Amino acid sequence: METVLRLSLSLVPKPKDLHEYVSFSDPNSDQTWMIDATYLKSNWTCIYGSGCKGVLDDDATKLQHGCCSYGAHFIDKKDLASVKKSVARLKPEHWQNMERGKNGKWLGKERDGADVTRKVNGVCIFHNDATFEGGLGCAFHIAALEAGERPMDWKPDVCWQVPLRLEEFTEDDGHVVSFVREWKRRDWGEGGHDFHWWCTDDSKAFVGKNPVYQYLKDELTELVGPAIYKMIVETLSRDNSVAVAHPKMKKAKS
Repeated sequence: METVLRLSLSLVPKPKDLHEYVSFSDPNSDQTWMIDATYLKSNWTCIYGSGCKGVLDDDATKLQHGCCSYGAHFIDKKDLASVKKSVARLKPEHWQNMERGKNGKWLGKERDGADVTRKVNGVCIFHNDATFEGGLGCAFHIAALEAGERPMDWKPDVCWQVPLRLEEFTEDDGHVVSFVREWKRRDWGEGGHDFHWWCTDDSKAFVGKNPVYQYLKDELTELVGPAIYKMIVETLSRDNSVAVAHPKMKKAKS
């Protein structure tokens, strides 16, 4: 009987993308936090400019677009208002496409009416290419660093949140369940599965010096608040807090 049971278990397919979550109750609200501990304890890091292949249907390493190939969608009116203030602070030395984006022409509309940053030459209008003297990459990022400020405070929310994902669900009794996890291909919509490459799918991006919950401290704090972030750190900093390592970390070590 024991032999048969072992054989049966051996035939059960192993999950390809196994993640372990930890949960805890919010001490100040009727809310439960579900934390993707496997991802937050991994050593994922942004490799823009160091092997990032972009998010197009083909290998786009040479274009150096990163995840800026598509215009940034705004989460709400507050997000849009914040970016409008950032745009007003940009100077020609920060923004290659300033002339094209003057007088609000940097803002476009999707078919469903959603606000989005326009694209120029197949990339977000705020992306500077390698020929620009002011520097390659996001104009907001360049300007913020020059001003001694955090780039995330200048950018559209989605631009600094990726690859973190916060999802919240309200149960019938009003209780809120909040998930903090890694951004998957599906989170980009139908086209995400057609990307030639996505960073959290590749072991080459799991080469950071610190775990994600430390590396993305500012981003996590902005998403969940300082009190919850502190609880995340206290939970994940324990040596035995996660038994399941990120599947891409395993491949990187093999």
